[in-house]
Amino acid sequence: MKQPTTPSILVIYTGGTIGMIENPETGALENFDLAHFRRLVPELNRFNYDIDAITFDPPIDSSDMEPKYWIKLTRIISDHYADYDGFVVLHGTDTMAYTASALSFMLENLGKAVIITGSQLPIGQLRTDGKENLLTSIEIAAARDEYGLPMVPEVCIFFENRLMRGNRTTKINAEGFNAFRSYNLPPLARAGIHIKYESHLIRRPDSNKPFRPHFLMDNRVIILTLFPGIRREYIEALFHIADLRALILKTYGSGNAPQKPWLIERLKALRAKGVILVNITQCSQGAVEMRRYGTGLQLLQAGVVNGYDSTPESMVTKLMFLLGHNMPYEEIIRLMNTSIAGEITV
Repeated sequence: MKQPTTPSILVIYTGGTIGMIENPETGALENFDLAHFRRLVPELNRFNYDIDAITFDPPIDSSDMEPKYWIKLTRIISDHYADYDGFVVLHGTDTMAYTASALSFMLENLGKAVIITGSQLPIGQLRTDGKENLLTSIEIAAARDEYGLPMVPEVCIFFENRLMRGNRTTKINAEGFNAFRSYNLPPLARAGIHIKYESHLIRRPDSNKPFRPHFLMDNRVIILTLFPGIRREYIEALFHIADLRALILKTYGSGNAPQKPWLIERLKALRAKGVILVNITQCSQGAVEMRRYGTGLQLLQAGVVNGYDSTPESMVTKLMFLLGHNMPYEEIIRLMNTSIAGEITV
């Protein structure tokens, strides 16, 4: 059994509500500072951990999150990978699920915990949810099993007592503390009196391969949500996007679309142009089964790829990741039908 050592954790503050600290004299909200955090959350000093912090300068609102910041996060984690036992990313809630999904693909064969968390109220406010989210995220990032290995070597979101695989998670609530859910995969852990880990659900790295960060993303992707009465000219407008590389269709139920000949003809024409077409369901829970009904089978016959039970956040970032590496069309299709980071159930 490996001898215990003092865990070292790197906290990365990107921006967001959790790091906004109210100045008691002016009432103004100020950005994250680890020294201020330690004063507001004195429990941090009770951890027998070495905790360091890096702050985005300037911090960004999560509404402004985009691929260049995912690359920046990947760079920070990869540059400090050998120096820390785990990482905690503090992030605004609005696009947290997109960042978690992106990092799950960009941090290949991850062997350490990357826990993303935030809060609905600033950490300095009396009723904040940020304190519990921060403390538990740090504890999970530092957790080791009996062999000294990380308990959760994955990119995860921790929010309101649930640890969820990042690329399975979506934001569901703009007001409550239960802001995130993972509908198609149970939580990897739940925090109560004790933190109970579901070891059978947790992914492990391949010990024969190294950790490999990736820094290439291609955002020439669009999502089209189908709705009753959708007009033909909306689909036609897609042909005016000269460099479009992938189209995600959010369809009904188990992957169904209107039986409109013009819709199928336009999809076939996009496919002929080399655009990757992917089908995901508008439902929060469940998966695409295009062979189930004729309204789904028509999409399969038009060359639309099955998105299985993927979240929109995961599908967008997975396509950006694959397209960014300029893989051949056939290889991208193969990987779209493969779970490469636990993002789909095939």
